[in-house]
Amino acid sequence: MSSKKLAWKQWQPCIAKFAVGYSLVCLALYFQQQRLIFFPNHQLKHTPALYQLEYQDIWIPLSQTGKSERLHGWWIPAKRPDAPVLLYFHHNAINIAANVSQAQQFHKLGYSIFLFDYRGFGQSEGAFPTESQVYEDAQVAWNYLTQERKIAPDRMIIYGHSVGGAIAIDLAAKHPEAAALIVQSSFTSMRDMTKRFGLYWLFPIEFLLKQRFESLEKMKSVQMPVLIITGTKDLQIPVEMGERLYKTAPKFKQLIVIEGGGHDNHLSKRHRQQVKQFIEQVMH
Repeated sequence: MSSKKLAWKQWQPCIAKFAVGYSLVCLALYFQQQRLIFFPNHQLKHTPALYQLEYQDIWIPLSQTGKSERLHGWWIPAKRPDAPVLLYFHHNAINIAANVSQAQQFHKLGYSIFLFDYRGFGQSEGAFPTESQVYEDAQVAWNYLTQERKIAPDRMIIYGHSVGGAIAIDLAAKHPEAAALIVQSSFTSMRDMTKRFGLYWLFPIEFLLKQRFESLEKMKSVQMPVLIITGTKDLQIPVEMGERLYKTAPKFKQLIVIEGGGHDNHLSKRHRQQVKQFIEQVMH
């Protein structure tokens, strides 16, 4: 037996093991990729009462599932009954309890807030979510505000942070009658995000990726005023992605670049005032 054939025979078991392992990883990435995106937690460590905010526990049926599952949220009313309403979409981890302080900041500006958890997060029922399901949840929340609470769409501000920004963009593209869209620290697409993290370049991501979150493409269809907020020190989502979303938005738009700003959803007093000015502009 030649030395080349002998070497090939010796390497065959290793190559076979690698091929099997590689295939298993590809299968896991294909069927379980939502678990690399969403990190829900069921424990609500805080409620709006932490900040002495009046609020209501809201339960909304997920009728499209055909089951008796419900979404849970908090309605935090403004003092003025005709105040703008922020429909707030939170990021990919924990639950609405991690966003109470942000809600309080906007409530101080005079707005009503509706915070809710996607299915599988917090007290919301249902299985671990996927991209299509969180879009469904966003529509359920919209329907609740416009149909149950009778809030006019032109009083509604769609607000999303991080992955919540992608959900907000999807909803805004479907509902041009809303007053405005505000996107904070969000990305252009999940494909672009895979280029930034881990060893995804080793895999055929274009074929494996199901949870795509094509925000940049959807932004072209948004027909309402848009405010993009991005930070120069965001280690998860680079400022360039926020700038690309801003450039793609077709109508009246504004960009807030926070020098030294990270990925969290806490805005300084100055930047909160900029948000308020934007909302005042679009509501008049």
